[in-house]
Amino acid sequence: MTLTTAPRGTFDLMPQQALVWQWMESKIRDVLLSYGYGEIRTPIFEHTELFQRGIGETTDIVEKEMYTLTDKGGRSLTLRPEGTASVVRAYIQHKLYGQAPVTKLFYIGPMFRQERPQAGRFRQFHQFGVEMIGEESPVADAEVIILAHDLYCQLGLTALEIHLNTVGCPECRQEYKAALTSALEAEAEALCSTCRMRLVRNPLRLLDCKSPTCQEVISRVPSIHNYLCADCRDHFDQVTTLLKQVGVKYKLSPKLVRGLDYYTRTVFEVINNDLGAQNALCGGGRYDGLVAECGGPAVPGVGFASGIERLFTTLEQQGKIPELASGPQLYVLPLGEELTVVAFELATALRRQGFSVEMGNGTKSLKAQLKTAHKAGAVYTLILGEDEWRERQVTLKAMADGSQKRLPASGLLEEITELVSPRGPKVPLREE
Repeated sequence: MTLTTAPRGTFDLMPQQALVWQWMESKIRDVLLSYGYGEIRTPIFEHTELFQRGIGETTDIVEKEMYTLTDKGGRSLTLRPEGTASVVRAYIQHKLYGQAPVTKLFYIGPMFRQERPQAGRFRQFHQFGVEMIGEESPVADAEVIILAHDLYCQLGLTALEIHLNTVGCPECRQEYKAALTSALEAEAEALCSTCRMRLVRNPLRLLDCKSPTCQEVISRVPSIHNYLCADCRDHFDQVTTLLKQVGVKYKLSPKLVRGLDYYTRTVFEVINNDLGAQNALCGGGRYDGLVAECGGPAVPGVGFASGIERLFTTLEQQGKIPELASGPQLYVLPLGEELTVVAFELATALRRQGFSVEMGNGTKSLKAQLKTAHKAGAVYTLILGEDEWRERQVTLKAMADGSQKRLPASGLLEEITELVSPRGPKVPLREE
């Protein structure tokens, strides 16, 4: 039934999975902040024209994959299929270009594309990405590439490859398009139906096709590197030199063009060879004309986007996801209904001190409550027994090894804080 099933191409994150995502997002934010990027949060939907102009009307995203609706005012709105266009729109709207010569932003959030769900591909998916706007130097290209590589390394990933190319500037790319079109027209009959349409509208898009027959044809077309102008060639040479200087290896991929029309000069992907066919962890490049195309000043930009679902899959396959405790640090167990109010007050006070706390049911036995605390993943239990409480004492029990310690009710919060950290245990609990 549709009432009890998530829409096709979407999924629920259960609490333990959400912990892993929170861990990933925290690590991502730490690295991006260390590189001087500030977080930006944009709306989930934008005016459709933004993506038509920003991404390119002949791209698969715009032609086939966008979720577009018309609101009650007759305005065409689209759920964002990627993050860069929204960031550029915000950059223009808030006149960030007037605040600093270079703006460095990152985003994390859901994106939406109506494509066929398969391994690693969803209709609602999640990305993080970075955008450096205002810097035309090849140093910016190298920094963004190194940032992507270092981020994955800090997460513990291995088997990484950087695939690198240049798509030139609009001027030198025109000459290449003419040569490419000529070469492809001679073998048009061997191309798939989609690529025959691309040949007329945007021949560079053919280089993205994964069809074996198209790949065979593409293997014989000229390389864009033979058509680069002097400035584009020099820019790319400087990018590769910078990567070599800091020991970041890369693989030249002359057919890499990425699937979006806004790219100029440098394009790249970080590949993980453990993922199979859908092996790109991130992709990006330079987009020097995008800000102006969206109505802003003529300022350059460079960035990348990375899929979080694929990142999760890779971390899982490589055994890099840490054990993350989901249970409370403390489980307060009242033995008897009359102690329930005392337990409630104590649990509230502990929560206000920064501890994660659950509370048991005073009508149940100690054995039953301990079983519940164990299932919940509690690190410690705080037992309030009738006899002990008459003596104004409680028992703090470590669930891992069963060790325990009697604590006085007076100054109890201070005592617990000395023994237990909100982030985990401080010292073993042993009766003296």
